[in-house]
Amino acid sequence: MTIVKDIQARGMQHCETTALGVLLRHEGLDLSEPMLFGLASGLSFVYWDSRNMPFPFLGGRVKPFELTKNLAARLGLTLRVEETTSPGKAWRNVSAAIDAGRPVGLQLDCYHLDYFRTKVHFGGHVVAMYGYDEHDAYLVDTEQQGGAVRTGLAGLARARAERGPMTARHRSFTITAPARPSGWAEQIIPAIRACADAFLAAPIANLGHRGIAKAAGLVPQWLGRTDDPQGDLARAALLMEKGGTGGSLFRALYRDFLGECAELIDDDDLRTGHRLYGEAATLWTDVATLIAKAGESGDAAHLEQAGALLHDLSRIERDAMRALSRMQP
Repeated sequence: MTIVKDIQARGMQHCETTALGVLLRHEGLDLSEPMLFGLASGLSFVYWDSRNMPFPFLGGRVKPFELTKNLAARLGLTLRVEETTSPGKAWRNVSAAIDAGRPVGLQLDCYHLDYFRTKVHFGGHVVAMYGYDEHDAYLVDTEQQGGAVRTGLAGLARARAERGPMTARHRSFTITAPARPSGWAEQIIPAIRACADAFLAAPIANLGHRGIAKAAGLVPQWLGRTDDPQGDLARAALLMEKGGTGGSLFRALYRDFLGECAELIDDDDLRTGHRLYGEAATLWTDVATLIAKAGESGDAAHLEQAGALLHDLSRIERDAMRALSRMQP
């Protein structure tokens, strides 16, 4: 058995911030999950639908692994990323780092992990690996998946080799902090402004506050979009609240990030953004509840109510991000 020493195997709410927390704590930097998410400019929105998708998807964060790259750049971390089509080389990339005493982040498809009770393909899942023996890999996943967990090496290999939406080619990564790290608090305002600017200037109508407005018009039609409303609508609502988002489609995490920042920075625009994202977090939970009710009852009135709330959310988040984009160093 090979185990990296002094690992704090603490699961959090979201997979990528959980893995980043493990890797950064090993480097001596212990930040809250909302702070990790916010410094990585992680908040976003996408209404994703296509002909080959069985049902639309509402996403509340930046693309998989973009969060990790953003955080590394923001904090001046050395991010080493390995990708390969060879399963053998993929294992050597991981085992060499662990043998050297360094935990490793992995992007994979959670469908093949032994401890996942709900078997759904998702190729953007991220875990931290900190050990292995002849049968199992020792991982840290989200709190809801068990935190410190084990999975069979064969299943791990299948998870890393899977191909499909959001998958990567056996991606693994390590993080090294600089010998003299710069103060992370100095990066708060640049991170907030970068997130706000990207949200407000999204290049297509499916993204940002325009994407939320688009969802407001399309969600009321969802009963006609599915042959299995009880399954599809319930799953959509579950992903918004319980699918590693921290609740409210990541808005609760961002609200808490802004709240932490408001304790460090005296800024009226920051306080405005924090207040508005508090409102948004509550309304997103209401939207998820209405979508679930529509699936249970088949009553489109619930989706009409959800659409009305989404119109409000488009305006609230636009106003919040406009305020946050005005923050000055």
